[in-house]
Amino acid sequence: MNWGKGLITGMILFMLFISAMGVRMFMVPGDDYDHQYYEKGLTFNRDYDREKQVTTDHATPVIEQVGQTLVLRFKTPLSGSIRFERPSDQLQDRSFPLRPDESNKVVLPVSNLAAGKWQLTLNWQNQGKAYLYHQEITIR
Repeated sequence: MNWGKGLITGMILFMLFISAMGVRMFMVPGDDYDHQYYEKGLTFNRDYDREKQVTTDHATPVIEQVGQTLVLRFKTPLSGSIRFERPSDQLQDRSFPLRPDESNKVVLPVSNLAAGKWQLTLNWQNQGKAYLYHQEITIR
Protein backbone atom coordinates (compact mmCIF):
# COMPACT_ATOMS: atom_id res chain seq x y z
CA MET A 1 0.00 0.00 0.00
CA ASN A 2 1.39 3.44 -0.81
CA TRP A 3 1.23 6.65 1.29
CA GLY A 4 -1.70 8.16 -0.61
CA LYS A 5 -4.00 5.18 -0.05
CA GLY A 6 -2.96 5.01 3.61
CA LEU A 7 -3.71 8.71 4.22
CA ILE A 8 -7.08 8.52 2.47
CA THR A 9 -7.99 5.35 4.43
CA GLY A 10 -6.94 7.02 7.69
CA MET A 11 -8.99 10.16 6.91
CA ILE A 12 -12.04 8.07 5.99
CA LEU A 13 -11.75 6.05 9.22
CA PHE A 14 -11.37 9.26 11.26
CA MET A 15 -14.43 10.84 9.59
CA LEU A 16 -16.47 7.68 10.23
CA PHE A 17 -15.38 7.77 13.88
CA ILE A 18 -16.36 11.45 14.27
CA SER A 19 -19.70 10.85 12.49
CA ALA A 20 -20.46 7.84 14.71
CA MET A 21 -19.66 9.85 17.85
CA GLY A 22 -21.92 12.69 16.64
CA VAL A 23 -24.81 10.28 16.02
CA ARG A 24 -24.24 8.62 19.40
CA MET A 25 -24.25 12.00 21.16
CA PHE A 26 -27.72 12.80 19.80
CA MET A 27 -29.07 9.34 20.64
CA VAL A 28 -28.28 9.51 24.39
CA PRO A 29 -31.15 10.54 26.69
CA GLY A 30 -31.30 14.11 27.96
CA ASP A 31 -29.09 15.39 30.71
CA ASP A 32 -30.00 14.89 34.34
CA TYR A 33 -29.45 18.38 35.64
CA ASP A 34 -32.24 19.94 37.65
CA HIS A 35 -34.29 22.30 35.48
CA GLN A 36 -35.79 23.89 38.61
CA TYR A 37 -32.37 24.80 40.03
CA TYR A 38 -32.94 28.56 40.18
CA GLU A 39 -36.41 28.28 41.76
CA LYS A 40 -35.12 25.83 44.37
CA GLY A 41 -32.23 28.18 45.15
CA LEU A 42 -34.66 30.98 45.95
CA THR A 43 -36.49 28.87 48.54
CA PHE A 44 -33.41 27.16 50.00
CA ASN A 45 -33.33 29.18 53.26
CA ARG A 46 -37.02 28.62 53.92
CA ASP A 47 -36.66 24.87 53.35
CA TYR A 48 -33.51 24.74 55.47
CA ASP A 49 -35.30 26.46 58.36
CA ARG A 50 -38.18 23.97 58.13
CA GLU A 51 -35.75 21.00 58.11
CA LYS A 52 -33.89 22.49 61.09
CA GLN A 53 -37.21 22.88 62.95
CA VAL A 54 -37.68 19.09 62.81
CA THR A 55 -34.36 18.64 64.63
CA THR A 56 -34.96 21.48 67.08
CA ASP A 57 -38.38 20.17 68.16
CA HIS A 58 -37.33 16.49 68.03
CA ALA A 59 -40.26 15.96 65.64
CA THR A 60 -38.70 13.30 63.40
CA PRO A 61 -41.49 10.90 62.35
CA VAL A 62 -41.10 7.14 62.70
CA ILE A 63 -41.62 5.51 59.29
CA GLU A 64 -42.09 1.78 58.78
CA GLN A 65 -43.62 -0.50 56.18
CA VAL A 66 -46.12 -3.03 57.51
CA GLY A 67 -47.28 -5.35 54.75
CA GLN A 68 -48.73 -3.25 51.94
CA THR A 69 -49.04 -0.10 54.07
CA LEU A 70 -46.66 2.61 55.18
CA VAL A 71 -47.12 3.69 58.81
CA LEU A 72 -45.96 7.15 59.91
CA ARG A 73 -46.00 8.07 63.59
CA PHE A 74 -45.77 11.70 64.67
CA LYS A 75 -45.34 13.14 68.16
CA THR A 76 -47.99 15.86 67.82
CA PRO A 77 -51.18 16.56 65.83
CA LEU A 78 -50.51 17.88 62.34
CA SER A 79 -51.79 18.76 58.90
CA GLY A 80 -49.75 18.46 55.74
CA SER A 81 -48.78 16.27 52.81
CA ILE A 82 -46.36 13.55 51.76
CA ARG A 83 -44.69 13.24 48.37
CA PHE A 84 -43.35 9.96 46.99
CA GLU A 85 -40.63 10.61 44.40
CA ARG A 86 -39.22 7.79 42.29
CA PRO A 87 -35.57 8.56 41.40
CA SER A 88 -35.65 6.31 38.34
CA ASP A 89 -38.97 7.54 36.88
CA GLN A 90 -40.39 11.00 37.47
CA LEU A 91 -43.75 9.95 35.98
CA GLN A 92 -44.42 7.70 39.01
CA ASP A 93 -44.20 10.56 41.55
CA ARG A 94 -47.28 10.83 43.81
CA SER A 95 -48.54 13.17 46.55
CA PHE A 96 -51.00 12.38 49.34
CA PRO A 97 -52.48 14.45 52.19
CA LEU A 98 -51.52 13.45 55.72
CA ARG A 99 -54.63 12.46 57.67
CA PRO A 100 -53.58 11.33 61.15
CA ASP A 101 -55.82 9.42 63.55
CA GLU A 102 -56.27 10.23 67.26
CA SER A 103 -52.82 8.83 68.11
CA ASN A 104 -51.10 10.96 65.40
CA LYS A 105 -50.53 7.91 63.21
CA VAL A 106 -50.90 8.02 59.42
CA VAL A 107 -51.44 4.80 57.45
CA LEU A 108 -50.90 4.95 53.69
CA PRO A 109 -51.45 2.05 51.26
CA VAL A 110 -48.40 1.43 49.06
CA SER A 111 -49.73 -1.49 47.04
CA ASN A 112 -50.22 0.77 43.99
CA LEU A 113 -46.57 1.99 44.13
CA ALA A 114 -43.80 0.10 42.34
CA ALA A 115 -41.34 -1.83 44.48
CA GLY A 116 -37.91 -0.24 44.88
CA LYS A 117 -36.34 2.98 46.13
CA TRP A 118 -38.48 6.06 46.82
CA GLN A 119 -37.63 9.47 48.24
CA LEU A 120 -40.22 10.67 50.77
CA THR A 121 -40.76 14.38 51.36
CA LEU A 122 -43.03 15.24 54.28
CA ASN A 123 -44.40 18.78 54.67
CA TRP A 124 -46.49 19.48 57.73
CA GLN A 125 -47.55 22.20 60.12
CA ASN A 126 -48.25 22.11 63.82
CA GLN A 127 -49.11 25.03 66.13
CA GLY A 128 -47.88 27.64 63.66
CA LYS A 129 -44.58 25.86 62.96
CA ALA A 130 -43.69 24.44 59.56
CA TYR A 131 -41.68 21.24 59.14
CA LEU A 132 -39.94 19.55 56.20
CA TYR A 133 -38.45 16.05 56.37
CA HIS A 134 -36.79 13.88 53.71
CA GLN A 135 -36.10 10.16 53.88
CA GLU A 136 -35.28 7.48 51.35
CA ILE A 137 -37.18 4.21 51.72
CA THR A 138 -37.36 0.92 49.84
CA ILE A 139 -40.84 -0.42 49.17
CA ARG A 140 -41.01 -4.20 49.04
